[in-house]
Amino acid sequence: MINRLSLPSPAKINLLLHITGRRADGYHHLQTIFQFLDYSDHLDFSVRTDGQIHLSPVLADVAHDDNLIVKAAKLLQQASHCPLGADIVLDKILPMGAGLGGGSSNAATTLLALNVLWQLDWSSEQLAALGVRLGADVPIFIFGHAAWAEGIGEQLTPLQLPENVYLIIKPDCKISTREIFSHPSLTRDSTPIKVAASEAQDGRNDCESVVKALYPAVDDALSWLRQYGKGKLTGTGSCVFLACDSLKQAQSLLNECPFDGFVAKANNVSPTHQALKHLSKD
Repeated sequence: MINRLSLPSPAKINLLLHITGRRADGYHHLQTIFQFLDYSDHLDFSVRTDGQIHLSPVLADVAHDDNLIVKAAKLLQQASHCPLGADIVLDKILPMGAGLGGGSSNAATTLLALNVLWQLDWSSEQLAALGVRLGADVPIFIFGHAAWAEGIGEQLTPLQLPENVYLIIKPDCKISTREIFSHPSLTRDSTPIKVAASEAQDGRNDCESVVKALYPAVDDALSWLRQYGKGKLTGTGSCVFLACDSLKQAQSLLNECPFDGFVAKANNVSPTHQALKHLSKD
């Protein structure tokens, strides 16, 4: 029995994001393309026999029991009737409110890790059905492969995409998904399109106009980035990104950039799943 496990909890980017309608429950019908980055938080898990879930450190603006990591662990514990608990240590790298899916990634990584440590043997479909109760982006991190997504983001079709090097810029603001999706100016009637990997390179983000209007720093970052190519907004957050020809070019642009940022390579297979695959071979 494995008692300890350490896993990356990666970022995602949305290569396009179209909003095609709004549901009665407030969620939106989406079409998007998800791809992972090799830029991650890290989570360390240890089994507890007393059933307690303990996360450290506690983030400054998120109470312990409100953290999606704790919520995911408790939800899986209750759904599986598992008597075990866990000590969880978070090394937080991904910025919050950035559109990189950090919270959803953390929740999914927790479900995947505890499924192993607690020897539950749940399927990905079972974990994803549980995870969507925590957030619409959780299933893509459970699924673990670049994908075309529909519904609220949980209906996934795997894609093989170019694993580009990206420059990611993070303006100094944190954006609430709820704020953007509830805004009256948000486009909610985009015409649905067919899945096609080639559209990832030219697809738009329907949230961009609202985000730019509310957060001028994002507008400024996109304007700077678009001097060099097709800069895009990811999700409903503050981060914007540009596909680069090489690591050298991306690093050179980052060195010139007036904003905070980082360079990352896209992954079609989630770093979490890559780590779990290596674990199964050991």
